[in-house]
Amino acid sequence: MIATEIDYVAEIARLKKEKNAVILAHYYQTSDIQDVADYIGDSLGLSQQAAKTEADVIVFAGVRFMAETAKILSPKKKVILPDINAGCSLEESAPADKFLAFKKQHPEAVVISYVNCSAELKTLTDIVCTSTNAIKIVESVPKDKQIIFAPDKNLGDYLNRKTGRDMILWDGACMVHEAFSADMIAALKAKHPDATIIAHPESEKPVLDNAEYIGSTTGLLKYTMNSPSKEFIVATESGILHQMKKASPDKIFHIAPTVKNGHACIACSDCPHMKLNTMEKLYRCLLEESPEINLSDDILTKAKAPIDKMLEISAKHGL
Repeated sequence: MIATEIDYVAEIARLKKEKNAVILAHYYQTSDIQDVADYIGDSLGLSQQAAKTEADVIVFAGVRFMAETAKILSPKKKVILPDINAGCSLEESAPADKFLAFKKQHPEAVVISYVNCSAELKTLTDIVCTSTNAIKIVESVPKDKQIIFAPDKNLGDYLNRKTGRDMILWDGACMVHEAFSADMIAALKAKHPDATIIAHPESEKPVLDNAEYIGSTTGLLKYTMNSPSKEFIVATESGILHQMKKASPDKIFHIAPTVKNGHACIACSDCPHMKLNTMEKLYRCLLEESPEINLSDDILTKAKAPIDKMLEISAKHGL
């Protein structure tokens, strides 16, 4: 018997309708997954969509902390993730038990946690932030209050410089953004002198110091759409290039060079966690409604408050 090849695009569309499901996908997903998603965005936009969806099933094409955030915001919905092993190096860098001990050393500090963290860490947080709203979130805290920022030290350092604060930074970093090489970007710029360097604030300071624009994933995309520049060097995860090329087909995009263990690394601009999701896994996930994200009532309640605070501040500033 000859196996029949599955038309994943058609089958996913059929299952979505049958199950009243919505597919939320991060910009860092593969291009084929982005093309079947109902909404593509960064962490803030995805959180906003998860909070307001009327679907019965949320299929989160991203990583685990994103699916957890969707469950926290829509606890009555079924939230499923194509690959349950799709984690995050930032999340892994801040275990909740170790962070709790760290927090106890600074009992008067307000805790701001980047959304790239576990649900458990969010329960130890006063306000969650994303790279889109981080500056406004930090500025919402009175200047006489000490702040702990976790888990991304590079984003925290950038925010300290932008806001003039002296936040206490947890020692975590994104394995993708930390791999970008300022020296190699400079060499690429020398080959393409008309290219504009743009970077995500999770990158290290030497990379950001040479960037002509710094912003969230959505911010980077919008900048390339509106900028008169026709060529860009992009220092963030490679998945965003799909949307950049779709939005501006007349422009040229170079993914920023990366280095690992002192050597050029071609694949290091791909997040290995994000890329665990595939069209086949997305189809199977919808078909079987599994793997499902489940969190205890206690975590759902405690983690929701700092996320709600974030969404409130974002709405106030039109973000």
